[in-house]
Amino acid sequence: MLKAGMMLVNRYEILGRIGSGGMADVYKATDHKLNRFVAVKVMKPEFAQDGSFVKKFTREAQAAAGLANPNIVNVYDVGEDQGNYFIVMELVEGITLKEYIAKKGKLSVREATSIAIQVCMGLAAAHDQGIVHRDVKPQNIIISTDGKVKVTDFGIARAASSNTISANAMGSVHYSSPEQVRGGYSDARSDIYSLGITLYEMVTGRVPFDGETTVAIAIKQLQDEMVPPSKYTPDLPYALEQIIFKCTQKSVDRRYQSMAEVINDLKRSLIEPEGHFVQLTPLSDHARTVMISPEERDAIRKADNENRRKAEEAQKTYSSIDAARKGYEEPEEEDEDEEDDDEGEVSTGLEKAVTIGSFIVCGLIVCVLIYFIGRAAGLFHFGTGSTSSDSTVVSTGSAVAGDDSNTTGSTTSQETVSVPKIVGMDEATAQQTAQQYGLGIKYDGEKASDEAEGTIIEQDPKAGSKVARNSTIHYYRSSGKAQISIPSGIVGSTLQDAENALKNAGFTNVTTSQEQSDSVEIGNIISVSPTEGSKAAPTDQITLVVSTGSETSSEVTVRDYVGMDYDSAAASAQSAGLTVKEEYGSTDSVNTGEVMSQSLSSGSKVAVGTEITLTVNDPDKASQGTTGGTGDSETWTTSARLGQPENYGGGAYRITLKQTVDGQETETTLDEGTSITFPYLLQATGATGVTDGTIYLYEMNSEGNYEARATWPVTFSAKG
Repeated sequence: MLKAGMMLVNRYEILGRIGSGGMADVYKATDHKLNRFVAVKVMKPEFAQDGSFVKKFTREAQAAAGLANPNIVNVYDVGEDQGNYFIVMELVEGITLKEYIAKKGKLSVREATSIAIQVCMGLAAAHDQGIVHRDVKPQNIIISTDGKVKVTDFGIARAASSNTISANAMGSVHYSSPEQVRGGYSDARSDIYSLGITLYEMVTGRVPFDGETTVAIAIKQLQDEMVPPSKYTPDLPYALEQIIFKCTQKSVDRRYQSMAEVINDLKRSLIEPEGHFVQLTPLSDHARTVMISPEERDAIRKADNENRRKAEEAQKTYSSIDAARKGYEEPEEEDEDEEDDDEGEVSTGLEKAVTIGSFIVCGLIVCVLIYFIGRAAGLFHFGTGSTSSDSTVVSTGSAVAGDDSNTTGSTTSQETVSVPKIVGMDEATAQQTAQQYGLGIKYDGEKASDEAEGTIIEQDPKAGSKVARNSTIHYYRSSGKAQISIPSGIVGSTLQDAENALKNAGFTNVTTSQEQSDSVEIGNIISVSPTEGSKAAPTDQITLVVSTGSETSSEVTVRDYVGMDYDSAAASAQSAGLTVKEEYGSTDSVNTGEVMSQSLSSGSKVAVGTEITLTVNDPDKASQGTTGGTGDSETWTTSARLGQPENYGGGAYRITLKQTVDGQETETTLDEGTSITFPYLLQATGATGVTDGTIYLYEMNSEGNYEARATWPVTFSAKG
């Protein structure tokens, strides 16, 4: 086992072990030559002295080094340093598919299908190079942090052309094909079997064959039929279940014959989840003992008698032809030998004619049978029906003006189809959908939108339009939400200035929270999230943290509220720790609804909780002599700064006021929400003439009920 800090070939610095396998340990390392992180697989010391293991280890590097595919872990280097045989590979940050399944229990159909398609693409690239993985399992499939699926560990891969039959069943027995379990020849179809078992586990959360020993599991792989995955996942689409069945057939000839076929059916299953397009080869009836009923026996005898009758008629025909031939010849010129020869020639010629005719009739019958079987299986499409989803659409050209010929090319080009809707799809799904209608698609560019990145957001022609078959649908895909920068100067400014700056920049979802600060003045911004200069979508939530001053703060600096709209001015004053009273007046110096004057001068320092009267420009209310809220009647109010209780867990809350009014206890809800920030500035109006009350804080428990967490006694005073 290597230690952190060790160097291999004076280039790779070991940082620490990140995994271990059957014959090697995997380390995270720094490549000092190219200045990047890599994964280094080092053979375990107990195997380094074994020549066969060294060859197998080297073969892994040679097999994987020639593969370049985004769904295969790249191999960068291979070497040996002081008896340490190692392979340098791409470092993929993420988790194995096995860990992902264990974390989620089982995967959704769309997620499992997407992972399977990416695994197939990686294995298809290996198969194209003549490399069979032979150990496909969730442990050897990595899901990176950016969602990319990669196949790793070609440790027991072998060139398919070597035609070597292994003496041992290699790979993990839960995922091994029957031919691997028997120790027989394995090829690309063995990987297809293992992929089917892996797909089964993704959608059900379990493997189909399990047991206490590897021998017991191996016997089940050879003899038992798997439990249908729909038993464990009742809503599993029919098409995906059939794909799993076809991948995991015991006989290699009944499975998919290539990864390309698997990919086509997996993609089609996303469009037709309940489709019956997966063709399972039926089991052969050859060599089975068949019980014949009396009716079948009679039919056989009748057919035999009919064959005999036809043979007799044919013999009579032969005799008639022979007699006619003899009637045209001179008897005296014939001898017995010539008669025998001529009779043989007629008989032989007629037999040849009958034989040739029989072959022609049989050939026609076979062609008719192939045609009807092909139509039933969906292999042949004629007329105006849609083309097969996995076929390639090739344009046959447009009809030449004035050409009245009835050629296939002109007929096809003039045939019209209805354009399908591809908006909202990804490109792969759109491609398959268009092909079903005999159309192609073409990428025209990207545009910002609220749709997920990569989703098609525009198409031309529109869905439902009539176009000629083999036409092309042009499309734009989403590049994600348009983003704008958080303006600078937010931190340290007042709440009103910060909100105005964000509004002017285009942000529409601005929220605030409160926090104590010894360095930031009460009412000013401590921080903004996301930070200044970073980018966010206009509808993303921007959070401003407003200072409530230090815990020992007792004074507030009054700011200038004249010219601000009343709601913003009141919010700013309250967040600074002042008690706000509203009055109305009339002036031409500010707009209606804005503060025209304030009772406390700007820049003065007053105690926390001091009342400030904000006079709002509203000529109508001023002429009526009303003040904010209740006119000339008395309003009994209180303000308090509530500290955080120790037993409050940060959950949904409710704040209420309890008072005794005319001998009856009343409880009024003042505020509620999903989470509360302390210290909490309380502004409450109580019952007229009642000087005291109690504030209650409730928090929702796990059962959805509110439980009392704290109480605060408060005193009310009349404001008239």
